[in-house]
Amino acid sequence: MIRTIIIDDEQSNREILSSMLQDHFPKADIVGEADSVGSGLEAIRQHSPDLVLLDIRMGDGEGFDILKQLGTIDFKVIFITAFEEYALKAIKFSALDYLLKPVSLPELRSAMDKAENQIIKDLNVQLAELNTNLQAINNKRIVLRTAEKLHLIPVHDIVRCEADRNYSNFFLSNGKKIIVSYPMKDYEDMLVEQGFFRLHKSHIVNLVFVETYVKSDGGYVILNDGSKLPVADRKKSSLLEIFSKF
Repeated sequence: MIRTIIIDDEQSNREILSSMLQDHFPKADIVGEADSVGSGLEAIRQHSPDLVLLDIRMGDGEGFDILKQLGTIDFKVIFITAFEEYALKAIKFSALDYLLKPVSLPELRSAMDKAENQIIKDLNVQLAELNTNLQAINNKRIVLRTAEKLHLIPVHDIVRCEADRNYSNFFLSNGKKIIVSYPMKDYEDMLVEQGFFRLHKSHIVNLVFVETYVKSDGGYVILNDGSKLPVADRKKSSLLEIFSKF
């Protein structure tokens, strides 16, 4: 199923699009609707869609404002508008398609087919990584999705992961940082199984890169890149127990 959100400030337009999708595209699972920039942002953050059908001109701004505020765009976009002059700007945002109102069924079908193909391609990359991980469990890689790329990162190259609201910052051993628009908890189980430890609500660290544990000043660890990360009180005994086994 393709998790789909419709964002348009006119209820009649949302109803028409919803009806067309339900009648002709059974793979489209409409998980949310919104009628403004503000509610659109909220819907996207809440539902993590695969596809957004996005009106460009709305009462409180433009659809482009939503994309700018999100920063990282990890879903496909089909722009829908009555204003043809937005076409070039839409292309710059790498939209899958650009449909003029009133939307015709053939044009919508073409755009939806394109969306499905792109989403399947991304899924196939992720499934291929899963297969690789199962065959080489000691050298797992993780898929980190950003707006433009799927990064296939060996887990042992991740130094730490830091939560930033609904985003996660991955710091790599080569000094690079990758920002993804998924919360850190989505990665915690996999990382902990690979020798990571959650020090704090905002930090998961690869224990291989820990050089020092300082008990004073509330407790913190120092990594080999110089980073200092706090250790939550409820995590201190578990961390000390792990270190005692080294």
